[in-house]
Amino acid sequence: MKYSKFYNDSIDNPERFWQSQANNLAWYKTPSTILSKDQHNYDQWFEDGELNLSYLCIDKHIEDGFGNQNAIIYDSPVTNTKEHITFNTLHEEVSKLAGGLQNLGLSKGDTVIIYMPMIPQALYAMLACARIGVIHSVVFGGFAPHELAIRIDDCKPKLIITASNGIEIDKIIPYKPFVDEAIVKANHKPEKVIVFDRKLGVNIQHKNYDVGYSALVEKSPSIEAIPMPSTHPSYILYTSGTTGTPKGIVRDTGGYATALKFSMKYIYGVDEGDTFWAASDVGWVVGHSFIAYGPLLNRNTTILFEGKPIKTPDASTFWRVISEHNVKAMFTAPTAIRAIKKEDPDGALLKKYDLSCLKYQFLAGERCDVATLNWTEEQLKVPIIDHWWQTESGWPMISNMVGVDLKPVKPGSASLPVCGYNIQILNEEGEEVENSVEGYVAIKLPLPPGTLSNLWENPERFKMGYLNRFPGYYFSGDGGYKDEDGYVFITGRVDDIINVAGHRLSTAEMEEIVSSHKAVAECAVFGVHCEIKGQKPLGLIVLKSEKISETNVIQKEIIQDVRREIGAVASFRDVHIVKRLPKTRSGKILRKLLRNIADEHQYNIPSTIDDASIIDEIKSTYQTQKIGIHK
Repeated sequence: MKYSKFYNDSIDNPERFWQSQANNLAWYKTPSTILSKDQHNYDQWFEDGELNLSYLCIDKHIEDGFGNQNAIIYDSPVTNTKEHITFNTLHEEVSKLAGGLQNLGLSKGDTVIIYMPMIPQALYAMLACARIGVIHSVVFGGFAPHELAIRIDDCKPKLIITASNGIEIDKIIPYKPFVDEAIVKANHKPEKVIVFDRKLGVNIQHKNYDVGYSALVEKSPSIEAIPMPSTHPSYILYTSGTTGTPKGIVRDTGGYATALKFSMKYIYGVDEGDTFWAASDVGWVVGHSFIAYGPLLNRNTTILFEGKPIKTPDASTFWRVISEHNVKAMFTAPTAIRAIKKEDPDGALLKKYDLSCLKYQFLAGERCDVATLNWTEEQLKVPIIDHWWQTESGWPMISNMVGVDLKPVKPGSASLPVCGYNIQILNEEGEEVENSVEGYVAIKLPLPPGTLSNLWENPERFKMGYLNRFPGYYFSGDGGYKDEDGYVFITGRVDDIINVAGHRLSTAEMEEIVSSHKAVAECAVFGVHCEIKGQKPLGLIVLKSEKISETNVIQKEIIQDVRREIGAVASFRDVHIVKRLPKTRSGKILRKLLRNIADEHQYNIPSTIDDASIIDEIKSTYQTQKIGIHK
């Protein structure tokens, strides 16, 4: 199959294309209305169809004779636990938990918050909710009580499902106490809290609203999946908003199932029965789409990993999991690869394992720098696929579709648009620009199935945030350009484009050059205020430990590299060394926060930050190295 014909079919006749893909699912009621408008005049897919995500992920495979296939492999180096969970076992756990939820009074349309570590019970909870039409909202387990309380007040869950605790490399995360504190802070009060006790010697205070997870499942009946309308919300997933208030992304059921089944086969190149590993967390969109629903819909064995790329026990853990569990395709963030590279730059630990099972390594979550891509390719000797998508899209928007037609990799590009995404580069007036001209990345409507259907109880914010900027398009918030072959290069959020004396420059491009220096482990380049030129670029770098004594030479070399590659127009003269960079828990560097601190603007520390203590380190670095417009 050729990519160009396949892609063009999806753009020229989207209804026919996606109807054909929807036919790969087992519907209770096959849709006859493929594309229509909702009450807010927004596109929706398969309006009159009926299906159930939990049934498609579990029961269908058992009926087809695959009940003894492993559905989930739980691998937890932090607890030294491994568990193989067949579709038969998954059915028993999920259907009984769903029965327990029903016995507690939950029914279609109710909401539930799931606040869990990376354990099988987190997936059981998601699938149990889907089984009876309860809308789940998974909140990342590392969120503090204040952030959890905000989400409680927004989606108003009838109950919360949590665990006694989570485990990091060297500490215990008190999940249940965090939930109790959040309930005190929240205006909305959930009726019950279901608590899974991990039996790890952690004492928890029981409240009147507590229900024991294990006892509930043990005494509850096993129930069948309930048919749901295609447009029924499957879940709410919160993502950061520019106002500081999280946005509740709403996902439908039928369009989502269709898109995920499609993506497993055509984007990730895995067949039924293969093992797939997305090294993410259930609290993020990757965990929803490609740990839980996508692989299980496609009858893949999915890896549920509770650990880190390093220190659990070392930088070989990813390679051990791939080899031991026969992983065909893996998905992680470039941050994870850079962490491994820093610990094991020559790949000595990788050479201990037979990785012949691995056919593709996917990277996403942040822009992949060329140095990281090249290192990964040299070590793994398989195609390294950088791809681009968002919480809002729910599945990839730009990718090398390896299950269709593997294209040459162009470092710095996430490759070509995925079927269904009519991606255009627009100028300020909403007009398409020429090749190689940078502009705003927008997708012509209708979006394909599986993308966001609204923001939870806030359709006006949905329109303002995504649809009004360029009428007839979904605005991604990112900048980028296309080359003469149609490859799309994402240059970063539009506020990562800086204006230096009237020249629009990409800090991502500068970052690419800085990161390629042999002494640099990680870096961030962003624009700060300049009284003369409006803005100027500032680079912060984290060095490989063995190079620390050469700091002055390294700084000069990096400045020369940028001047050589971009020119004096970049005005790149400031490179400063830091011990670490502030990141979100999903690994994204918080460049906007770095810029605001440097410019001495007011700022809020994002709820998604991995470690807030780093802010004081950065401020101290700025002060001692005289960064900031008022210094």
